[in-house]
Amino acid sequence: MFDDNVLERDDARLPGVDSPSFVGPSHDNHTTADKDGFTARAPAPQQAPVGREPAAPEQPDTQQQASDKRRRSFLRRRPVVSAIGAVLLAAALGGGYLYMDYAEHFESTDDAFIAARQSTLAPKVAGYITAVPVTDNQHVADGDVIARIDDRDYRVALAQAEAQVAAAQASIQNVDAQLDVQQAQIAANQAQVDQAQAALVFAQQQATRYQHLEQTGYGTVQNSEQYTSQLHQQQSALLSAQATLNLAQRQVEALKAQRKSAVANLAQAEAQRDQARLNLSYTTVTAAQPGRVVNLSAAVGQFAQAGTNLTSFVPDQIWVTANFKEIQLDKMRPGEKVTLRIDAYPGRTINGHVESVQPGSGTAFSLLPAQNATGNYVKIVQRVPVKIVMDNPPTDVALGPGMSVVPTVRIDPTPSLFERLESLNLGRLL
Repeated sequence: MFDDNVLERDDARLPGVDSPSFVGPSHDNHTTADKDGFTARAPAPQQAPVGREPAAPEQPDTQQQASDKRRRSFLRRRPVVSAIGAVLLAAALGGGYLYMDYAEHFESTDDAFIAARQSTLAPKVAGYITAVPVTDNQHVADGDVIARIDDRDYRVALAQAEAQVAAAQASIQNVDAQLDVQQAQIAANQAQVDQAQAALVFAQQQATRYQHLEQTGYGTVQNSEQYTSQLHQQQSALLSAQATLNLAQRQVEALKAQRKSAVANLAQAEAQRDQARLNLSYTTVTAAQPGRVVNLSAAVGQFAQAGTNLTSFVPDQIWVTANFKEIQLDKMRPGEKVTLRIDAYPGRTINGHVESVQPGSGTAFSLLPAQNATGNYVKIVQRVPVKIVMDNPPTDVALGPGMSVVPTVRIDPTPSLFERLESLNLGRLL
C-alpha cells in the first residue's frame, strides 16, 4: 500500500519516511495534507528513493558576503537615515578637529586665585578712639579717614615743643646781640691801642730830646729821667691796651661757640616740635591708597594701643596668581593675552595679560620646601605661579584675594582654522 514514498516539507525531502498514497477521483496520484503543512508526493515509477546529503557548514567568505549583503540591503532600504548618519559622522569628525586645533592655541587652569597685598591698619600712637567714619567693606580713596584718636594730649605736647623752639630762637638772638656788643668793645679797645701807640711815640721823642740835652749840658738830669719814666709808662699802657683788645677778640670766639650751642638747641627743639606734630597727625588714621575696608574692628570709645589692629585693608591694585603645571609653560611668555572668568561672576569676561612667571615652583618657596635628595623619589608635575594683570578690572563689583578664577592664556597668536573660517563668515555655518 505504501511503496517507496517520500515525505516533503516545504519542498524539502525527508529520506526514509514513507507517505501513504490515496487515489481519489479528483487527484492524480498526489495527496496534500494541509493540516500539518506536509506534502505527500508519489515518485515516478522510474525513480527510486534517494536520500539527501547533509548540508555543508558555511565558510567565512560566505559569512562576509552575507554581512555585506545585509549592509547593502540596509542602505537600499534606509537611504535617508544612512545619509543623515554619514553627515553627522562627518560633522563630528570635522568639529572634533576644529576643537583640537583651536584648543592647541590656549592653556588654561582652574588653580588660580585673585591676589593682592592686603594689610592691616593700626595707629602709631595710643589713645581713645573718638570717631570711626567708615564701615565694613566700604571703598575709600587715598587719604580718607578710617579712625580718629583723642588728640588733646598731643596738642599740648605740640604747644610745649613750639615753646621750646621759641626759647631756643631767643637764646640765639641773645648771643647775636652779645656779639654785636663785643664787636663794639673790640673797636673801643682798638682805639685805646691806637691812642697808647701815639702817646708812646711822643714819649719816645721827649725822652730822646731830654737825654740829648742832658748829655750836652743844656738840660737837667731830672728832666731826662722824668721823660724816660713817661716813656716806660706809655709802653706799659700800650701793652695793656693790646691785651684788652686781645681779650675782647677772644670773647667773640666764646660768643660764637655759645651761638653754635644755641643753634643746636634750636634744632633739637625743632625736632621735638616736628615729632609732636607727627604724633598729633598720627591721631588720624587714614588710607594710604584706594581700596576697601575689610573686617573692621575699631569702635568709638575703645582704647587703642600703638600697633593695635583696627581693620584690614585690601587695595584696588589686584592681580591673578595662576598655578600652571610646568608642562604648560613651554610657550607661555610675558605679555601674552589672557581671558579671565571669575567663579563669583560667571557672566563676565575680563581681559588681561601675563605679567611675569615666577622663577621657581611654588613648593620651592614654601615654609617647608621639598627635600628630594633623601628617600624614595616619585616624580610629580610641579606647579609654577604665573602673575596675570587685569586690563579692565570691573569697578561695579567687589574683587578680593582668594576668589577663584579660571584664566585662559593664548600661547599661539596665529589664528586657528576655526578663527579663519569665522573671519570668512563660515564659522556660523559650522
